[in-house]
Amino acid sequence: MSERPDLDRYPELAPRWDRRQFIKSAAAGTLLMAAGGTLVRIAADDLTKKARADKRSDGRPRLPPGQRVLENLRAMGGQEGDGSVKTFALKVYGLCKTPFEVDYAGLLKLPTVTKAADVHCVTGWSMLGGEWKGVQVATLAEKAGVRGEARHVIFEAAHGFTANVPMKEATGDTSLVTWRLNGKPFPLQHGAPVRGLIPDLYFWKSAKWITGVRFVKDDIPGFWEVRGYHNHADPWKEERYG
Repeated sequence: MSERPDLDRYPELAPRWDRRQFIKSAAAGTLLMAAGGTLVRIAADDLTKKARADKRSDGRPRLPPGQRVLENLRAMGGQEGDGSVKTFALKVYGLCKTPFEVDYAGLLKLPTVTKAADVHCVTGWSMLGGEWKGVQVATLAEKAGVRGEARHVIFEAAHGFTANVPMKEATGDTSLVTWRLNGKPFPLQHGAPVRGLIPDLYFWKSAKWITGVRFVKDDIPGFWEVRGYHNHADPWKEERYG
């Protein structure tokens, strides 16, 4: 038997019935949204639990302490560059025998690699297993003829942003100047057209909207470092703040 009243016979009940149906529909929608949110949270928790059980090739846990896995990069703001491949130029210089500058087309002609790498944001999220395409910073260093006294790399980006990285991490196997993630170009919010990638340090070291790679002898703290963030930024040591 239907609980719906005979509205033809009792039309005065129509407003009350409509209101009741609206409340029921809204409640069902809220429950559905809540269930969807729960499923997303459960999926993220499962990814995090699995990652905590994994080990890296160097023996460290795959997931640094205090991190939770997300499936995609989260937009973290910053003053954007113009994002255009037509105006892009990368300057590689500093303590180099043969400094050079390259446009976007020239960058793509350099020896290219695709590397799987995890990234870890200081705010507590990590994205695992991304496929990053680009040029190794080590390749840029070799082409520029970096001098032996260089000990640090300063990644320069739009609007004067800088990030300082020790030479060891900057020239690691998965440290790149990159223009593709999982086969797709970066959207502007993630650093288009080209960004840095230093996956063994917190993600702020992977400068977006990159414009320069400068090799130096003395360390020069970058934008976030002079504002209280840790100068080195090792996620496994939780070097979040200075």
